[in-house]
Amino acid sequence: MAAPHFIIHDSEDTVGVVVVEGVKAGQLLTGWLMDGNKTVKIKAMDPIPLGHKIAVNDIKNGSTIIKYGHDIGKAVAAIGKGRHAHVKNVKTKRW
Repeated sequence: MAAPHFIIHDSEDTVGVVVVEGVKAGQLLTGWLMDGNKTVKIKAMDPIPLGHKIAVNDIKNGSTIIKYGHDIGKAVAAIGKGRHAHVKNVKTKRW
């Protein structure tokens, strides 16, 4: 497998983490699902910076966001597959 554009740690994760610079909207990305050593393909719908999250499936408003197998917050807006999941659409559940 060529170097991945994003990494998903757990099969239950709803987001992956972009590990390359320069992801552009419309770009077909290759991801590595560590759980099971699988490859996944997702079309980026937004530009996504290095280290930021990409939705690996459609996420409904109010749904829990799972990253690295852990609950990291909730969606405060619907996030389509391939979209940038960030502070505009993901918030902590703590407040």
